[in-house]
Amino acid sequence: MILILCIFVVRRRPASSNFLRGKSPSHLSSTSDLENNATVCFGLPIFSHTELVEATNNFDDDKVLGDGGFGTVYFGKLRDGREVAIKRLYQHNYRRHEQFMNEVEILTRLRHKNLVSLYGCTSRRSRELILVYEFVPNGTVADHLHGDHAQSGLPAWPVRMSIAIETATALAYLHASDIIHRDVKTNNILLDENFSVKVADFGLSRLFPNDVTHISTAPQGTPGYVDPEYHQCYQLTEKSDVYSFGVVLIELISSMPAVDFNRHRHEINLANLAISKIQKCAFDELIDPNLGYKSCEQVARMTTLVAELAFRCLQQEKELRPSMEEVLEELQRIKSEAYESENVQQEEHSDSEVPMSVGQPPSPPIGDQIVLLKNIHLPPSPVSVADKWISQRTTPNSSE
Repeated sequence: MILILCIFVVRRRPASSNFLRGKSPSHLSSTSDLENNATVCFGLPIFSHTELVEATNNFDDDKVLGDGGFGTVYFGKLRDGREVAIKRLYQHNYRRHEQFMNEVEILTRLRHKNLVSLYGCTSRRSRELILVYEFVPNGTVADHLHGDHAQSGLPAWPVRMSIAIETATALAYLHASDIIHRDVKTNNILLDENFSVKVADFGLSRLFPNDVTHISTAPQGTPGYVDPEYHQCYQLTEKSDVYSFGVVLIELISSMPAVDFNRHRHEINLANLAISKIQKCAFDELIDPNLGYKSCEQVARMTTLVAELAFRCLQQEKELRPSMEEVLEELQRIKSEAYESENVQQEEHSDSEVPMSVGQPPSPPIGDQIVLLKNIHLPPSPVSVADKWISQRTTPNSSE
């Protein structure tokens, strides 16, 4: 029996030899990562920490593209020549592992031209949690509307309309895939060199089961964009994204930020300001005059119709808001009718001497629904969903 016991002990020693030899945790994790990467990261390529340090010149401050609620994003260039955006999750965020896996899982399920692509990541057992995305070179919509790249009247209205449609297309695709973005804002809408949209930042996104009407969760998101009903009732639905997109639409037609403490206290929230102006039919006080609102009838009509659509998205009760699919259809209709109207006007101008003023008068600038709701006072998205928050960043919450 003693001999058998000795043989058993000897046979067991190689299995624990790694620990007896004192191999470092980093070596063990890297070995395990290579063996289990398909399971751990859903088949995504695994990047070593060393390669990403090299790609960002040791995470040089000059490479920083922006800061978010969960990490800092750096510009990097991989060894194969690809330019990438590298998100380095904050070390002090105790929920970073959950957010890391959430974004990996969601983005590996999705393929859409208006969603940012995830190229890979570090192992979840790496010393740091890092995500590697395609690099989208033209900044964010917020940058171009009221940020570092903002110029009077730019982007032009046709570009802004395309941004609205492409963003709505991406969100409708997410909802059809049972995913709620939960942090829709102009800072999360990236633009390429042709001003095509890439919706980004899925750290707060949630998979939405088919057999439920809502998810009960503590409110999270960015001040000024948070659905007020979600904030009050803790019930997350697809209509929460619709509300946030309504704020984005108002930003596109007004060039104003979602939250601005320099405005009157009743108008700090852009949603509150927009609702007030639309109810008073004071579109000239809401729409950016540099877009041609007062000089171009077509721009005036389209921006007014978009304002009306945004008003519907910003309703307090989610049942009164359209679905994202309906929002997309309405935006496409506004664009197509404007295009058809322009063609008709060009044909009439070339084929007839009849003045334009004799033609059919334009439709009223505001819909019946807005008139019916004119006297309703709608509470805006909360300025804050926590006691403290940092401008332009997502407000994390300690509870899901």
